[in-house]
Amino acid sequence: MSGFLRLIRAYNLLFVAIIQVVIYQVVLVPVLQKYGFQIPDDTLLLVLLVVATVCVAAGGYVLNDYFDVKIDAINRPDKQIVGRSFTRQAAMLMHQIFTAVGILLGLLLAWKLKSFSVAMIYIVVPGMLWFYSATYKRQFMIGNLMVAFMSALVILLVVIVKLAVLELEYGTLIFETPIPKEFYAWGGGFALFSFLTTWIREIVKDMEDEAGDREMECRTMPIVWGVKRSKIFVYSLIALTISLLVIIERFYISFEGNLTLKYILLMLVAPLVVAVWLVYKAQKPAAYHQVSVLLKVIMLSGVIYSFVFYFLMAKTYGFSLFDLFVIK
Repeated sequence: MSGFLRLIRAYNLLFVAIIQVVIYQVVLVPVLQKYGFQIPDDTLLLVLLVVATVCVAAGGYVLNDYFDVKIDAINRPDKQIVGRSFTRQAAMLMHQIFTAVGILLGLLLAWKLKSFSVAMIYIVVPGMLWFYSATYKRQFMIGNLMVAFMSALVILLVVIVKLAVLELEYGTLIFETPIPKEFYAWGGGFALFSFLTTWIREIVKDMEDEAGDREMECRTMPIVWGVKRSKIFVYSLIALTISLLVIIERFYISFEGNLTLKYILLMLVAPLVVAVWLVYKAQKPAAYHQVSVLLKVIMLSGVIYSFVFYFLMAKTYGFSLFDLFVIK
């Protein structure tokens, strides 16, 4: 059982599920409360969204290990699952089952929402995961960007689904309100943060896996550019992320007080600065793995900001927090 849970990256899947539920309930719902909209009971649709996404992601993780048997035998032989705990044939079967269930549930969700966009996402993304695992992850830059894009799409999909729910409830009039713009502003902000931090983490993981990737003639950034130039690129991405966080807080987040600024500086900017230092010092795979873990914690901190956002929205606009109490 432990091997199966590691194969499907159970912790990562739990993280994906939490992100989608949190964005749905703690970011988008407060925007509706701000404008006095009645919140439709869409629990079933949320469950379909989360389970479909988790199944597609699980299929992608299994497929990734299926194609990486030789690389994993070099980079992390003690953690290799496919080829040891499971045969490649069993792994492929699990990939097909998870992916098929994810696509079917995604299409069911799209049918209930009458949304062509949702249907296309659940058809196209599994194909992207296949090409990523089979080819693109071994190519320069494109594999990193694909993973970062799909990480952002996990969040943007929540916005697309919620707007489709509202369109079913209120018709096209919903698009004449400020709600879609605010949905995409806040959802897009979280998605952009996810995109950048995932991109950074993927490059760091390529540094960690350089030995096996070089043996298999991959063309990842550390192999094509060298580790030194790849580190400089990582510093640049971290600097860009920090700059955007400060700019967004300064010019686009207008809550009273400085709680958001304190959170960003303490929980996001400071750890990112630490990440720069750790990348600078890193020489061995274990050191790069330490940076990768820190970046995952930073991504979690970015998600946790949604609760700060909910608190500030409830305080500013006077609605109850989780239907329990009003903040004054």
